[in-house]
Amino acid sequence: MRPTRILCTLLAALALMTSAMTTASATPAPATVPALGDDFLWGVSMSGFQSEGHAPDSNWRRYAESGRARDRYGDSVDFYTRYAEDIDLAAGLGVRVFRLSIEWARVQPRPGVWDDADFGFYDAVVRKIRAAGMRPMLTLDHWVIPGWAADQGGWRSPEMVTRWLANMRRVVDRYAPLDPLWVTINEPMGYVAQSIKIGDIGLPDAVPMFDRLVRAHREIYDYIHQRQPGAMVTSNVAQYPVVQNLTDLLFIDRVRDKLDYLGIDFYYGSSLQQPPTTALLGDELWKNTIEPEGIYYNLRAYAEKFPGLPLYVVENGLPTENGAPRADGYTRADHLRDTVYWIQRADLDGIEVLGYNYWSLTDNYEWGSYAPRFGLYTVDVTTDPGLTRRPTDAVPAYRAVTAANGVPADYRPTRAPAFCSILTPPDSCLRPVAVP
Repeated sequence: MRPTRILCTLLAALALMTSAMTTASATPAPATVPALGDDFLWGVSMSGFQSEGHAPDSNWRRYAESGRARDRYGDSVDFYTRYAEDIDLAAGLGVRVFRLSIEWARVQPRPGVWDDADFGFYDAVVRKIRAAGMRPMLTLDHWVIPGWAADQGGWRSPEMVTRWLANMRRVVDRYAPLDPLWVTINEPMGYVAQSIKIGDIGLPDAVPMFDRLVRAHREIYDYIHQRQPGAMVTSNVAQYPVVQNLTDLLFIDRVRDKLDYLGIDFYYGSSLQQPPTTALLGDELWKNTIEPEGIYYNLRAYAEKFPGLPLYVVENGLPTENGAPRADGYTRADHLRDTVYWIQRADLDGIEVLGYNYWSLTDNYEWGSYAPRFGLYTVDVTTDPGLTRRPTDAVPAYRAVTAANGVPADYRPTRAPAFCSILTPPDSCLRPVAVP
């Protein structure tokens, strides 16, 4: 769908909700919010291709070097050689979970070929995470497939699931004894959309790709539980304003019986006060509307849709343009604290949230560009050959949050909730939240 048509669809949805605005009443706000429990899992997130550098041949390596991406890839922030330093930075935040992906293109460089040496890098990384006192959260597929798999049709091919499972079973065999948390497929809607963007599939291939992702998830879920009894397995779903029901219909609803928890990725908001724009569809992610209370609506919606299914915020963060201050004045530290406040509100209202991962530990290659910065530690990839990790204001803020298991009981968000959120329409508009 063209961006203009998407925007028109969203605006039409806004218009349909205006008749209900006068009946909306805010839920009374508690004067204080208790801390989260000692078993709450604070963490950080990253992905292999986006951070590692030294990338083997893959669909995304080809796109990044094709001249069509805004920035060439280079070696990203070089997590490949600096992983020990970065894992120590994460441990210094007081977090208990370190999320990474095991890149298929790195561990299976050719069809039918796996070798201990191919897994050696991830063996060292996972050992280091464990030694630093954290639990690995392993993502099996974060949108990157080997070049040879792309040459054989990628997700357009009916044989793709068989190829995918052959690799993922090897990954599970290797790391299940270490009791990681698992994410099977990162953001299925985003995966399909980005596959169209870089030319891996065409629009007519989108639904068949969803079908294959569903099959892949269901089969590897069962295999993980065979190899790791009691495993916690999910796929993480990103919040796309208004069209969330489509994401659920195409993927989440079809794998509900194969989820031990639901991973939620939340970044942006939309409301009648701040309608969605086409920035969501481009590279200028720092122009998207930020409404942190939307994470509450998202958590509430899934808690009510899937009673008894625990939730985990697998990704959340704030984009800036090359590390510059945002036009709206939002700082990374304030955004982090405001978001955690709304998670504590969800917990207070009986919504089971297992954990929260900040995206991302360091800045990285944001799918074609180094301009959007999400890192707790910022890295000037295009201007600093030394790739220095420089702490943002969110580093001490996150340390304080993890030490106290939340923000102070009397904390007040720096931004009031927007008027008539449309994140989970019509519920988020009709059942708004408020602050004291």
